[in-house]
Amino acid sequence: MAEMKVMLFKTSRIRVDDQGRVCLNDIHRAAGFSKNQRPSDWMANPNTTNSQMALLRQITGKSGNYSKDEIKSVVYTKTGRDGGTWVNENLALAYAEYLSPRLGVEIRDVFLRYKRGDESLIPEIRENRQRREDAARIEVRNHGKVARRGFTDTLKERGIAAGWQYAQITDVTNQTLLGGTAKKLKMDRGLHPKAKLRDHLATNELAYTMASEALATERIEDQDAQGYSACRNETSLAAQSIKGAIEADRKDRQRRLIR
Repeated sequence: MAEMKVMLFKTSRIRVDDQGRVCLNDIHRAAGFSKNQRPSDWMANPNTTNSQMALLRQITGKSGNYSKDEIKSVVYTKTGRDGGTWVNENLALAYAEYLSPRLGVEIRDVFLRYKRGDESLIPEIRENRQRREDAARIEVRNHGKVARRGFTDTLKERGIAAGWQYAQITDVTNQTLLGGTAKKLKMDRGLHPKAKLRDHLATNELAYTMASEALATERIEDQDAQGYSACRNETSLAAQSIKGAIEADRKDRQRRLIR
């Protein structure tokens, strides 16, 4: 399938293939449904079949004996990565109305604006993209807090008590993965000295840090590390492992680009 275009409806992506056919599964997800009124349910409806036949007659000028390509121009189903039920835009709008009259009106409005290249959609697209990015970051941050609590609880069990010890062990991860101590990173990023650094990290930085501290927790427990030096060393080894994996992946991607 050629590269697909994407319409944005609220915070959901609705894919459109190179022939203008729309993915019904994306509309189903945009509507917030899980098992109700699935594309397969709608396709089995006799009224849907009648609509397909009417559309085929209009497009081809024939009353029957449609070829596979002619039928595919109206509806087809595909499995795999780009799988789903793909239909002519006319049927896509009918499916949205089948899910909900209100949804049908909203989808039609977005689709018509999309079709005529309405530039007023651009701020909405940016806002929706930012909203999705913020939601993803918050989710990773929350998971990171859980990993952080497990890490600090493990350090406490292994004899780490002083604040400076927690700070320096944490900075082992910061320096390895982010390029500096918490103090330096806050200065470089123009943050207040008392700001929480992790509230200002990018999503990928949060994910790397979370993975590193989760791995450090495992290492400390498996190696039965006790005290500041031993815990700091295991934390350093965990951070180096994560950094190695990140760098290896980046090198692999660079090689693929060069080929």
